[in-house]
Formats: sequence, C-alpha cells, structure tokens
Amino acid sequence: MRIWRCERPTPAPNGITRFKKEVSVVSSKPIETHGPTILQVIPDLETGGAEQTTLDVAKAIVDGGGTALVVSQGGRMVAELEKAGARHINLPVKSKNPLTIWHNAGRLARIIRDNNVQLVHARSRAPAWSALWAARRTNIPFVTTYHGFYNQKTRLKAFYNSVMARGDKVIANSHYTANLIAERHPNSKSRIVTVHRGSDLTALDPASVSSERLQALRASWDLPNDRPLIINLARLTSWKGQMVIIEAMGQLKQEGMTVPIAVLAGDAQGREGYLASLKTRIDELNVNDQVRLVGHCSDVPAALALGALSVVASTAPEAFGRAAVEAQAAGVPVIVSKLGAVPETVLAPPVVPDNERTGWHIRAGDAEALAKAMRHILDLANEERDALVDRARAHIQKNFSVKAMTRKTLDVYETLLPGQKFV
Repeated sequence: MRIWRCERPTPAPNGITRFKKEVSVVSSKPIETHGPTILQVIPDLETGGAEQTTLDVAKAIVDGGGTALVVSQGGRMVAELEKAGARHINLPVKSKNPLTIWHNAGRLARIIRDNNVQLVHARSRAPAWSALWAARRTNIPFVTTYHGFYNQKTRLKAFYNSVMARGDKVIANSHYTANLIAERHPNSKSRIVTVHRGSDLTALDPASVSSERLQALRASWDLPNDRPLIINLARLTSWKGQMVIIEAMGQLKQEGMTVPIAVLAGDAQGREGYLASLKTRIDELNVNDQVRLVGHCSDVPAALALGALSVVASTAPEAFGRAAVEAQAAGVPVIVSKLGAVPETVLAPPVVPDNERTGWHIRAGDAEALAKAMRHILDLANEERDALVDRARAHIQKNFSVKAMTRKTLDVYETLLPGQKFV
C-alpha cells in the first residue's frame, strides 16, 4: 500500500545543485536482470504528473517481471520509486547545457550496456536528446512521451522540441496532445500512440483514507473543522490559475459567502515573485481568512478527501491534467478550465446531458464563472451530489485507471521488443 505524507517545501540554501565531473554511480555494479530491462529518463523526481507516471510505469515493469531503471536528477519521489523495486541512477539530466547533454549521452550508453537495457523511454526534451543518442549508439528502441506542450516560436526551439517526435513510438497522454504532435510533425503520425495517464483508484478512494491522516493534514494546514474546503493541487506558477481562484474567492466574499476556504497546495519552486503577487492580491481583496497557501502536499488522497470541491483553473492548455482525474476518482466534484486536454477527462454539457455530467467546464481565466460554479456545487443537495460522485468514479475507473495506463505502456514496449513479454 502506498503511503503519502505532506510537507512544506525546504529550498536549498542557494537554489543551485552542483554535480561532480565524474558520476560514480554510472560505473557502479550492474544489476542482475530477469526480464525486459527498461530505462526511463526524466529531469527529476520532485513532483508532478510526468513524475508520478514514471513511478507507476516503473512499478508495473517490476510487477510484470522486468527490471526498471530510472535516471533523473533525484527528488522527493526517489524513495517511493526504490521501495517499488526499481533502481534510481542520479545524473544531471535536468541540465539544458549542450555539453552536459552530450556527456549524458555517453553516460546513458554506458548504463545501457552495463545493465543490458533493452529499451529507453524519455519523458522530457533535454534528457531525450541524450537518450536518443545513447539508444542509437547501442542499437536499442527509443520511446518518448509528450507530457506537455512546448513553445515553438523559433526554428531553433522547434528543432529542440523535435526530439520528442523522434521515438520509434511516440506516446501522447491525450487525444489533444496526439493531434498537436501530428500537426507539428506529420511524419510521426504512424508512430503516435495515445495512452491517457492513470490514477490509483484504490488509494484515492476516500474510504481508504484514515481519520488520523485527515486530522494530521488539517492540523498541518491549520484549518478549522467546520468550513468547506476548495482544493487546488498544483505547483505555483501563473498559468495554473491560482490568481483566478483568489479573484473568485474575492467575489464570493463580496456576495456574503465567507465560509468556504480555498486551499492552494503547491510549491513555488523558485518563483518567489509569483508567490509574492498571490499574497499581495490576497491582502488587497481582504481574503486572508478565505485563502490559504499551504505549500507542497504529497498526500493527495487525504487532501481531496477533505475537500468539498476541487478546482483546476489552468489558463494555458494542459497536455492532460491529472488533477481533474484524481478529484473524480476521489469522489470530489471538480471544476476545470475548458482548455487543452483537461475537458477530455471531465464530462459536462453540451458534450453530455446534464444528468451524465461528472464535473463543470468554465472558460479559462473567468473568475466570475468560477465563483458561480463554486456556489452551485456548494449548494448541491446530498442526493444530487452523491449521484454526481458515483458517475465520476465510474467514468474514471473505466477510462483513466493506473492499471489501464501501465498495461497500454507495456504493450508499446512489447511491440518494439519481439519475443519479450511482461507477465
């Protein structure tokens, strides 16, 4: 059973991580392999959808009789990765320095040879270039996953991004992403496979969250027991829409609705200017009692179980939007921006009749519409809310489970590894 815990971020003293020229772990004793050995490469394992997917797939590889290796710059999720039976190798693959990228290719090639790696799977651009060169040197299949949208305002940037479409298979985490890849890279169409991200339905079931976990989290956030909570789980960056939520809370207060508390749970990750702007706006609107900035939270099930509703307020397109899936899986009504791939995960009119909805779509950046939807959800009768929750959980179980996601990913690997099968 997976264990979550919540913590406030503890930044490094100078915010800089340094690496020695020689990375001793590359030449460490090779691991003994039993089935297909898969190497995933990702910048770090701090927090996020791509990082959680890396962890989920690594666990599925191990459970399927294979060997899972992950190369990253490290992070708070490494312990959980290793607990699942995978091996982590620390390299400076987060760096965009061309020389470091080139050196990383050699390091990855050595890891591939020493550990009999049969396929490498890259999940971000800088490490993807290193992984591509390493895969070509060692003559093994190369897979990529598009986890996000990439700015292509210059030819140089377009070339840099193109590595994500150079995989022998290119995994898109939504239909929206798949269409974007095909539009930008027409030659990749036949290699694109859509695999929606998955969520752990058992872990997210509110019945599996103990009262002790709920009490501990509420206490760590210094929240009262008698006020409904509006949960936003996202790193603190402008396009995640925290400012829109603050504006909506200001509108609710103007209308006399002062009981709900919006909990903004996420790391600033060095964006101190944006964090300061959020605090300033909270002061300006005088909603200090209605909005709480609580830092990073890794106990997602407990956070959602505390919530009366959840908000995904992105103001730029998301390639998938795991937060909306997790909210529905946890039985929490959710409001999402009608933008990017997120609406694929939440059923709402006019796509479905109102009695088939699993959440609400609003125009991105529209604080008034967000406030209106919040009021509507908070005023739902118990019977209506229960029916909504049941529909949402059934929708996620059918379409967005971790089991379905990992099985489809292993199927992609198997198509590139003739004769190799996972259990």
